[in-house]
Amino acid sequence: MQTLVAYVENKPGVLNRVSSLARRLAINIDSLTVGPTENEEIARMTIVAHTDERGAHRLEASLEKLVDVLLAENISTRALLERDLALIKVSADQQNRPHLMELIKVFRARVVDVAPESLIIEVSGTVDKIDGLLEVLRPFGVLEMARTGRISMTRGGDLLQPPAAEPVNSELESASSNVT
Repeated sequence: MQTLVAYVENKPGVLNRVSSLARRLAINIDSLTVGPTENEEIARMTIVAHTDERGAHRLEASLEKLVDVLLAENISTRALLERDLALIKVSADQQNRPHLMELIKVFRARVVDVAPESLIIEVSGTVDKIDGLLEVLRPFGVLEMARTGRISMTRGGDLLQPPAAEPVNSELESASSNVT
């Protein structure tokens, strides 16, 4: 698995172009998350691709060529903080509910909905943590699950930032207004 981050223009069609590019390169996307950044005109994509370093390099280089992509970087070898979020609906009757509550506590998850025959559990953390919780919940009966996909950020002072937006050329405007 390779993790790439792309800063893109926050406008319609960009997600389609990025996923179509991966398809053309025959790279399977395992997870793709997109969300706004501190700048509403820019979105951040975290792409987890089922490929090797060479494939990731091809994807990164191809992403950089797309007009809407401001920055694309493979961050797989850097110090990362990665998280995923899952909602898991599990069968829970009166007999197994106390045992389920103990398991949920061990995984630092929380119950977000209670019904007579089920619980919905929210858990965030590493992919391994969520997969581990799923394994212990399977014997109770996992009824439904939704996952967000992985988001990643480089640790410490290692910042990923798109190039600054081109400032309006106010020097030319002020120079032309000074000409008489």
